[in-house]
Amino acid sequence: MTTDYTPIDCASYSEYEAAIVQHRRLRLSWRQPDGQLRIEVVRPIDLETRHREEFLRAETRDRNTVELRLDQIIKAEAL
Repeated sequence: MTTDYTPIDCASYSEYEAAIVQHRRLRLSWRQPDGQLRIEVVRPIDLETRHREEFLRAETRDRNTVELRLDQIIKAEAL
């Protein structure tokens, strides 16, 4: 399977892992599949790899679960 996924740097991946383990919320800015920019505070739940693409599963303030492809996250700020 061919993908346009661009791997992220190890330091960023480690920060997502730490936020999950430490139950820290993150303010994320990311590009949605339709190209729209979204900024939201989330609680990271898990990291997953499928078909050579990496994803962050997170819970939004209204308790919805979002799945973000890591290379679509533009900025992450620990709160």
